[in-house]
Amino acid sequence: MNTPRKLQQNVWYKVETEVNIGEPLFRLPWTKVLLHRVLREIRKRYPFEMRGLRLEGARLTFYIKPDDGFMLPLIMQLLKQTFSLRFNILTGRKGHLWGERYESEILDGEPPEDAEEVDWGTIDKSANTPVAGAMAYILSWDSFRSPGMTITTRFSAHNAAKHASPSG
Repeated sequence: MNTPRKLQQNVWYKVETEVNIGEPLFRLPWTKVLLHRVLREIRKRYPFEMRGLRLEGARLTFYIKPDDGFMLPLIMQLLKQTFSLRFNILTGRKGHLWGERYESEILDGEPPEDAEEVDWGTIDKSANTPVAGAMAYILSWDSFRSPGMTITTRFSAHNAAKHASPSG
């Protein structure tokens, strides 16, 4: 059984998580664009500060300070779910993308000096990078504008609106 996560208000967390598909996912340029788009959307909904964002092959590491410290699990859930959903649609795969639970550690004070503050202007520029073909359509798809909405919810609502065929 997993131990409960320690959460506090107004503190920095070091967060690490890893992709489970055995590939250096973040070496692909379009996956960085996808991650930046997801981060930007989540930040609009749940404000946070971020430093030291590192994408190393299959590992994602960063320091985060949510405006409300208790939002860390929600931010991480939205990040992992939304990124996975979009990645799976783009690549035509199914199943889990991320490995185990994310690891978080409460820092005493500020992140290390070498953890540069995330430049949201650069992230916004990257997130607006043109992507060709079907990826451009899927990355800009309206159902992804709401970080809390999953594609299954949208499809089930659509299917529920269909009329049942008359019984013969």
